[in-house]
Amino acid sequence: MSGGVDSSVAAALLKEQGCEVIGMTMQVWDYSSFTEKHGEGTGTCCSLDDVYDARRVAESLDIPFYVVNFEKQFETAVIEPFCDDYFNGLTPNPCVLCNQVLKFEILLRRALELQADYLVTGHYAQVTEQNGRYALRKGLDDNKDQSYFLFTLTQEQLQYVRFPLGGMTKEEVRGHAVRLGLRVAEKAESQDICFVPDGDYVRFLEERRGAGTMNGEIVYVDGQVLGQHQGTYRYTIGQRRGLGLSWPQPLYVVGINAESHQVVVGEKRHLAVSAGHLTGVNWLIEPPTSPFPTTCRIRYRHHEVPVTVTPLEDGTVRVDFHEPQKGVTPGQAAVFYEGDAVIGGGWICKAVLSVEQ
Repeated sequence: MSGGVDSSVAAALLKEQGCEVIGMTMQVWDYSSFTEKHGEGTGTCCSLDDVYDARRVAESLDIPFYVVNFEKQFETAVIEPFCDDYFNGLTPNPCVLCNQVLKFEILLRRALELQADYLVTGHYAQVTEQNGRYALRKGLDDNKDQSYFLFTLTQEQLQYVRFPLGGMTKEEVRGHAVRLGLRVAEKAESQDICFVPDGDYVRFLEERRGAGTMNGEIVYVDGQVLGQHQGTYRYTIGQRRGLGLSWPQPLYVVGINAESHQVVVGEKRHLAVSAGHLTGVNWLIEPPTSPFPTTCRIRYRHHEVPVTVTPLEDGTVRVDFHEPQKGVTPGQAAVFYEGDAVIGGGWICKAVLSVEQ
């Protein structure tokens, strides 16, 4: 129970159906260290106010409630990789890692230790089963579907997770919250990274790793030096604003080389990517051994596009886009779909530009 409307409604609906429900909230980050320096942050999940809201909802439902402290695990599994990725020229997605490690490994294990039958969350996704094999499917509400964030789920984990909101729209969920008298019925959704409450991830990175170590050159795709920058971690693929460069055409960040401390820029055409390589691949189907066509989503708010997937001998995957794509960002997840079913996914580690530099 995160303290938001979605997990609260999930718990309430199960209680209404006669299930024995236990509420659990993860404490993953010490907000006092932030508020002492920067004041109150807003718009994040997992704050102290969220824990309070979750507790109050549990009390109103008359269900047991526990706060589990996963701060050390969160530091190791989410925050440190987040910093490492930015300082290695990648753009991380900490929400996927939080789901993978904190919710569906550590929290699921804790739930099973309490002899629970299932771990239930408020994700907008669906799980189906046929002939002993489980499938992860999109949520009914296209605007809220969160299957992209769950591609790391395994067959064993899918046996024990349930998403009761997967077949509903957000409006229907809020309607249930009102009907059930939940105090969070009108609560706004969290938007920012929970451990960066003010949204200033550059400040966060510099406080933890120091400033000045990743300063370097801004170069055009042909190697021409156009200017200087104050940290590669300040930039991400596709970025246009804040470059401070004079050029006949608008310039975009098209590459980040952490080893040379260079930020590579080019015109819009240089953003087009013909292929990408994935590492850390997880399959929800029998792992394929030969190339096959499917569709792929390269970021959360991206519509799937046709691709050809080629498994490689080292366990990585090459993804060839049938039409060049923009915004293929190393460090982000690429997720494969067959219809509404997630069949696998991995982390983008390399993008192949479709135009000659």
